[in-house]
Amino acid sequence: MTVPARFAFEGITGGYGAMMVVRGLSAEVGEGRCLCVLGRNGVGKSTLMNVLSGHLGAAEGSIRLNGRNLAPLSPDARRRQGMSYAMQERPVFDHLSVFDNLMLMRGSAGIGLYRPYFDRFPILENRLDQKAGTLSGGERKILSFTRALAEEGDITLLDEPSEGVQSENISHMENIITEAKSRGCSFVVVEQHLHLAEAIADHYLIIDQGKCVLQCAAADTDRQDLLAHLEV
Repeated sequence: MTVPARFAFEGITGGYGAMMVVRGLSAEVGEGRCLCVLGRNGVGKSTLMNVLSGHLGAAEGSIRLNGRNLAPLSPDARRRQGMSYAMQERPVFDHLSVFDNLMLMRGSAGIGLYRPYFDRFPILENRLDQKAGTLSGGERKILSFTRALAEEGDITLLDEPSEGVQSENISHMENIITEAKSRGCSFVVVEQHLHLAEAIADHYLIIDQGKCVLQCAAADTDRQDLLAHLEV
């Protein structure tokens, strides 16, 4: 008997008003697997992530997590169903401290939950009282990444997590995602840093002008093939 994918989207079409930015995109992600979405700037990657997370409505298509239809649900309701999201733009609450960003919607869970992340990203622990808006762009991305990964959701959406992040910390991100996959966490990651994508991807979805130009298993392709499709 075929086991259904943990997370799947089919025929996703969406955009802003009458302008459809993504058209007919489909993919699925199994338990402990990572789908990397690649493409040039401005081809619809973040629009796809906003539709999947519920921050933008889908004009057409379905989105399912553990067999449940997420399409009618708000972003908060999708989070309660096991979806975490670290967005590309405005990834943290600038007016809140680093501590408050981490503890937001965390309930009674203590800051000790973040110890494994502080060991990798000590700057967060050293700046818990600092307003998140005063961090550098890369530091805000690390904060957003940490908050999303610590939720250990069934599916985690990461939109350009390495943007502006130093290479040492990108390596930490790679290791953290790999470790989370080994615990059964699943991911959809938009990423421009090709080395990181190659390190974490089990499948690729490359899009151009909102449409799929390549969809394949990571084991079935190489960098030259990826680059050829990224240059379309």
